[in-house]
Amino acid sequence: MDKLKKVLSGQDDGNADGNGILERANQASTLAWGTRMKGFIVCFFLGVFSSILGTCMLWIPGIGLAVFAVLYSVGNICALASTMFLIGPWRQLRTMCAKERAFATIIMLVCLALTLCAAFWWKNNGLALLFCVLQFLAFTWYGLSYIPFARDAVMKLFSICI
Repeated sequence: MDKLKKVLSGQDDGNADGNGILERANQASTLAWGTRMKGFIVCFFLGVFSSILGTCMLWIPGIGLAVFAVLYSVGNICALASTMFLIGPWRQLRTMCAKERAFATIIMLVCLALTLCAAFWWKNNGLALLFCVLQFLAFTWYGLSYIPFARDAVMKLFSICI
């Protein structure tokens, strides 16, 4: 906290330690491990709750699909953001863009955007539902990339089934 006060008051000696301003701000504002865990748990369960609530709203005639698309997308964003509490936002972005996760990340974010477009601009319920399913599959594939050999095991399982 003292380092943050020095940086904000202009008393810091500039870039003497070789780190950039973003890195120094990140170091100065780090959270305690307990606070990180609480933030992760709250954000993750808000995401799960939002997704479940969206699924319940799916059956409301007329507006159900649009509400589902929004709540499901918000739930996925919250679940994805929850891991930022554990490893920090910059490291999260770096791991999302790593070569083994980049494709799943891009597909997941594109499907998230297309879900909202299909629900609000195009007003196409079938497309919105399709993009939600694709969003789920991409998010699952993204999550499996963090477990060693999980993607290989899933691919082998599907190849045996087919």
